[in-house]
Amino acid sequence: MAGMMVGGILGGHLSDRFGRRFMLRWCYLQVAIVGTCAALAPTFLIYCSLRFLSGIAAMNLITNTIMLIAEWATHRFQAMGITLGMCTSGIAFMTLAGLAFTIRDWHILQLVVSVPHFVIFLTSSWLLESARWLIINNKPEEGLKELRKAAHRSGMKNARDTLTLEILQSTMKKELEAAQKKKPPCELLHMPNICKRISLLSFTRFANFMAYFGLNLNVQHLGNNVFLLQTLFGAVILLANCVVPWALKYMKHRASQMLLMFLLAICLLAIVLVLQEVQMLREVLATLGLGASSLANTLAFAHGNEVIPTIIRARAMRINATFANTAGALAPLMIILSVYSPPLPWIIYGVLPFISGFAFLLLPETRNKPLLDTIQDEKNERKDSREPKQEGPSMKVTQF
Repeated sequence: MAGMMVGGILGGHLSDRFGRRFMLRWCYLQVAIVGTCAALAPTFLIYCSLRFLSGIAAMNLITNTIMLIAEWATHRFQAMGITLGMCTSGIAFMTLAGLAFTIRDWHILQLVVSVPHFVIFLTSSWLLESARWLIINNKPEEGLKELRKAAHRSGMKNARDTLTLEILQSTMKKELEAAQKKKPPCELLHMPNICKRISLLSFTRFANFMAYFGLNLNVQHLGNNVFLLQTLFGAVILLANCVVPWALKYMKHRASQMLLMFLLAICLLAIVLVLQEVQMLREVLATLGLGASSLANTLAFAHGNEVIPTIIRARAMRINATFANTAGALAPLMIILSVYSPPLPWIIYGVLPFISGFAFLLLPETRNKPLLDTIQDEKNERKDSREPKQEGPSMKVTQF
């Protein structure tokens, strides 16, 4: 978990500097090499060091995958793309539980889960770099090249004629102007509204991940058959993520996340009231809570991408990931408090999501709104929200 925390700190900066695609492919290769070496580690210290390096790459795999989906998908299919990306975590839970049940030798199990990453690395060469990132970083020619590739793969045979540098410069005028302005590293300090959004998103992620990893890493306290419980966790995560497109389309993003965090808190606090002997009820509450946490996390990924402009999105996600992984590192340590009071860790796991649920009221509603590209977009959004609505409103959406 410490590796994921470090990965969250470094990943956003490296992604902003070298690109989403490059970092994604590098992390696939790193996970493959480090995971394979971990299976052959001669000492526990070396094994822990290799798992630390694997954790650094794993966090960047998640964030860069989500950013590429959010920045390439159209607004219509963005929610579906993010949902499909997050559904893989549920499938991974069930697959890992099945493999661990079948393969009891951890050396072989480590190899089985690591070697496929070499194949993924080799096949990931077809991925496209984010055109938004290229344009924002003053690389319009490269951005145009990636757009033409995407159009060609989508079946647009005349993409070279319709997509020209002149059209791109005209359409993305404000983004190109923003790219010319070099911002200092401390630029976020001069944007109080963006800072507020990042702080709120970080706090909600911290509370959610504290509960999420509290359930995952302390599964032995919730039931007798850890393999079955992990499979149930994976199934409920998969089912929860299938609800995401409907929730993003028909429900307000703030309200849905707030209700899910309240449900998570209720499930965790209810575990305190259930006796250890009633294992079935404890497992049901834990599974329901993990489903609510997973669904809230997927919605938070989509909502977080929508409230933060592209130009600083990776940096904001890096900060959010740091808080999330800090929560993941602290979650198993909370069980130590059970020495003083057995229900205390579960009370902490439950209270934090309940408090964080109210934080969503301070974030803007983004349902059916275009993705923000620049800081000026965010300022215009606030200005429009303060102005009285007029008949026949129009909304400008950047088209690639």
